[in-house]
Amino acid sequence: MLKVSEILRVKGNTLYTATPDMPVVYAIQTMSHHDIGSLVIMDHGTLAGMLTFREILRHMDKNKGEVGSTTIRSIMDDAPVSVSPNTDADEVQRLMLEKHARYIPVMDGPTLMGVISFYDMAQAIVAAQQFENSMLKAYIRDWPDDQGSEAKPA
Repeated sequence: MLKVSEILRVKGNTLYTATPDMPVVYAIQTMSHHDIGSLVIMDHGTLAGMLTFREILRHMDKNKGEVGSTTIRSIMDDAPVSVSPNTDADEVQRLMLEKHARYIPVMDGPTLMGVISFYDMAQAIVAAQQFENSMLKAYIRDWPDDQGSEAKPA
């Protein structure tokens, strides 16, 4: 079974963070510059929340397109669902669908290990299916031929 730790290993360890007291404008610039959909919000070395484009869009909708001097703290998700490195990919899929979450932090106790995105999950599932498909094809291609294997008298 595919584990979150395996997905993180393939994905790499680049992680973009911000603090709760930073302005939302900074978050928008960072997310735009790095072409990412979320920021992990850290406060004194601990996970404080997640900020995704969803929260930014909701904020802008309420404020007629203006960001103003709003801080990340006022719009971030301060209780994001998280998983551990040992969580099965099936469970991550279920959580993402159930909680409508596109980004899930991976925590090993109090330590942030990374973030799994919906895209990361799709990519991992496709890779796993391709591997399984190639293994099944190899198995079928190497199927033993029973026709010529009649028992010979000793």
